[in-house]
Amino acid sequence: MIAARLTSLRCFAAACLLSLCVPASAADPSKTLHVVLQNSETVLDPAQASDISTLSLIENIFDAPLRYDYLARPLTLQPNLTTAMPAISADRKTYTLTLKRGIRFTPDPAFGGQPRELVAADLIYSLQRHYDPALKSPWLFLLDGKLAGDTQLKQGKFDPDRAIAGLTAPDRYTLQIVLNQPDNNFLYLLAMPALSVVAHETIAAKSALPVGTGPYRLTQWQRSSRLVLEANPDFRPTVFGDSGTANPGIARALAGKSLPLIGRIDIKVIEEPQARVLGFLNRDVDYLEPVPAALAKLVLEDGKLKPELIAQGIRLALFPEMALDYLWMNMEDPVLGGYALPQIALRRAISLSYHRAEDIRVLSQGLAIPAMSPLPPNVFGHDAAPASASEFNPALARALLDRFGYRDRNGDGWREQPDGTPLILTMHSLASSTGRLRDELWERSLKEIGIRVVFSSGKFTDLLKAARLGKVQMLESQWIADFPDGENFYQLLYGPNSGSANRARFRLPAFDRLYEQALLLPDSPARNALYREMNQLVQAYAPWVLRTYPLAADVHHPWLQNYQRHPVMLTTWRYLDVVPRH
Repeated sequence: MIAARLTSLRCFAAACLLSLCVPASAADPSKTLHVVLQNSETVLDPAQASDISTLSLIENIFDAPLRYDYLARPLTLQPNLTTAMPAISADRKTYTLTLKRGIRFTPDPAFGGQPRELVAADLIYSLQRHYDPALKSPWLFLLDGKLAGDTQLKQGKFDPDRAIAGLTAPDRYTLQIVLNQPDNNFLYLLAMPALSVVAHETIAAKSALPVGTGPYRLTQWQRSSRLVLEANPDFRPTVFGDSGTANPGIARALAGKSLPLIGRIDIKVIEEPQARVLGFLNRDVDYLEPVPAALAKLVLEDGKLKPELIAQGIRLALFPEMALDYLWMNMEDPVLGGYALPQIALRRAISLSYHRAEDIRVLSQGLAIPAMSPLPPNVFGHDAAPASASEFNPALARALLDRFGYRDRNGDGWREQPDGTPLILTMHSLASSTGRLRDELWERSLKEIGIRVVFSSGKFTDLLKAARLGKVQMLESQWIADFPDGENFYQLLYGPNSGSANRARFRLPAFDRLYEQALLLPDSPARNALYREMNQLVQAYAPWVLRTYPLAADVHHPWLQNYQRHPVMLTTWRYLDVVPRH
């Protein structure tokens, strides 16, 4: 009896050492990470947020089923909420996820002031609520038409608890996802912040602060100004064990440590680029990613860090982002929208007027390369040498406009529309110094081909709302890869995504057919051929002006440890550490 009890105690002690008795978080409450967001947060709801600033917060408050290995290259997924990677059936349509036990949502009045365990039903609820028409989820395209039986979620009054064949829970900790057809990128989707898990009680109660299971919880919130995250004391035991292929030094420094390391993250919203740079140089911000290109001269000299900054121990990393800078035009706009030849000619002329080289040289300070397709380097499907129909050519732009009736009829130097009415375009832009510089570039470009443009400046969040409502005629945007595949960029032009991810509201059946064919193929020469055809259609109909692929200049202070930008994850806060400043 005594021997049996001793054996039992030894087993219990061993189990504690391996899991439950390891501190849920080794985060040091005396350590604070100081960071900035370049745009105001919107709504801290995974199903509704689509901007980088808000998703950066969501990535740390909530949890998606899977996560990227911090240091592995090429990019590698790993379990997050699950005990292992999902089991996939032979026909590649069924995914079985087994959840870790003991994962808990942070305490909230909706749970009676206590934490609550995360279970498979929470994942079903979180996925199905994207179909709620009241939410207008910009991420519905990730699931719509893919989950078996999901048409039932769109019939009658929406019910997030309605059972469908595509999402079932055989038991409390098992989720089974059934797709209508194989999806080569579905595992990547399960690592996106947009598919993070929420609790139905807190959503129904409209809890004052977001409630998740992630490494941090929001404790202070001054909207559009300052947010404070503190390490979640209920965060499950998480010991770093990622691959060190990209940075063995960081791998050694983190080996065996419990995450997160830093107890507090102080986040300021600073929309003015110069203020962000000065905040970093004044040592108020621990890192800056990236240095705004228009202000690169404040920290760079001949493409290298300034000597005086090197002397302070500041470090520079040039990072080729998996991102695209582009200008989209509203295809439903009565002036430049539509698929008739005159409107196509107008958009093509706008694209031909864009002086990409000047943009890179003057505004980007050389920290960009020309974009010739929607797919940036390092994204599966990128074509290093695509044919381009949008090179800078103002003479051809003027000829196109003349040919299709956009002429200066009254001699005032500005063109009119084919019906003789004034041709005045409205471009929306950010109310910042960088926004004003970009306005000047477009004003010069369009003036050279005789088109008058006026600018409507506003806050990023306001522009985003207006764009979703179809009230924006033209707007510059940047898309950063949610996952490293061409699908993630071409879905921005897929017709059924109009009004959500497809802000240009581009609807072209020929493009949609190619997109749907490409979905059935893995990364391959056959799929790349489809992508080339899709690029040709984009350039022919010109819903976008392809601008640049950005090259980020990231800088960080010497007291920040374990820093390395990840190509897809928006933040690396849980891996970072700080040491005393000198």
